[in-house]
Amino acid sequence: MPRNATSGAGPHDVTMPQLGMAQDAGKIVAWLKAAGDPVAKGDALFEVETDKATMEVEAQASGFLTGITASEGEDVPVGAVIAQISDSADATAPAPKATAEAKAPGDAEELPKGTSLTMPQLGMAQDTGLLVSWQKSLGDAVAADDILFEVETDKSTMEVPAGHDGYLAATLAEAGDEVPVGAPVAIISPDKPAKTLSRGVGAGASAAAKPPESAPAPAKAPDQAPAKAPQTATKPTPKPQAEQPAQATAGRILASPKARRMALERGLDLQRLVTEGYAQPFHMADLDTLAALPAKAPAGAVAAASIRLTAEIATDGFAGFAQWAATAHGLTDADALLAGLAGASLDASAVVEITRHGNTRRFAVPADRSLSAIIRTEDSPDLILRDLRGTALRSVVMGAETAPVLTVMSAPAGLSVTLECSADQIAGPDAITLLSAFAGRMEQPLRHLL
Repeated sequence: MPRNATSGAGPHDVTMPQLGMAQDAGKIVAWLKAAGDPVAKGDALFEVETDKATMEVEAQASGFLTGITASEGEDVPVGAVIAQISDSADATAPAPKATAEAKAPGDAEELPKGTSLTMPQLGMAQDTGLLVSWQKSLGDAVAADDILFEVETDKSTMEVPAGHDGYLAATLAEAGDEVPVGAPVAIISPDKPAKTLSRGVGAGASAAAKPPESAPAPAKAPDQAPAKAPQTATKPTPKPQAEQPAQATAGRILASPKARRMALERGLDLQRLVTEGYAQPFHMADLDTLAALPAKAPAGAVAAASIRLTAEIATDGFAGFAQWAATAHGLTDADALLAGLAGASLDASAVVEITRHGNTRRFAVPADRSLSAIIRTEDSPDLILRDLRGTALRSVVMGAETAPVLTVMSAPAGLSVTLECSADQIAGPDAITLLSAFAGRMEQPLRHLL
């Protein structure tokens, strides 16, 4: 593409940029290119001055500078078109466009008195911004540094402060609206307004004028039967009205910048919240809700039923059994003995994992139940035994793991043993047999093992 050619998509508007959130207009200090001059993307076009800075504004396209409508020294509203970059130097200037400050008939009488806030320009090539959410409600007192709303462009999402102390008297765009740069989006009044105004972009001037307090519902006619609400499934609690958006635009998910960043860092998919019916826009608090959602099962997978059984034992016979085994046979490893009792309850050779106070050991138990043949191993367990005796815990609900789990706990009299597993690990009748056999061995080890 030649250096001074445009893309052929038509002339590119040159607008007055917004260099600060509270900026309403900028003064053109000097044009650095003349009408008809060739320009390349990135060339300095003009200098603009605000109450805080003077900056050079670069061309956002290549072509020829045409249609200059603002002179040096002139104050121009933010977002107003002041020139074009065209395909040729002699391109005809278009008819003047209505500025973002143009008001619909009746606005002068019906808009609350106060300072108008406009859609900021977050990038030189930005024409509109998506209003993500309102952070304040109509009638709220606001300070200049308070976050008033969030706006999203194709490159960034930013929180926009109020810029003035006062009260939010009007919101002139709704969450989900695409708002032209420089168009008014809110009015901050110095005093608490008697009436507030809420409307979307392009809505009628008086479509939603209302007092700050909710008006009572109109009375029904005497012969009018009350409408019966349809039966619906329970939905997630909706967000306050000030945060309720329209439908996300073009499939975009509305979320605060921090929420987007943290969701990415934590590997969370915001689309899950959309699918589950939670109201947009999403904020940091919604990430905890998202993290708590149950994991999605693979397509076509059928969740296995969960099994949880508990047995109560009147007496704990294991302590005496361990002492006898150490004295009579030199078997001093109590964990190996416990694994032997658990493995014998399966009626097959098995690897039993013993977990106690964060320490884990695995034992290979032979099918003949020989205590002296039990050895240490690192193989994957067929059965996990969680020993919580001596702790204050009296009940456990932790769900199935990679293998069936037996949990032994102290009880007011004796022991409590809980089996947790899934139906695809052990069938229901076999789970009952396993728990019954192990509970019997813990109560009377010698009778069941020897």
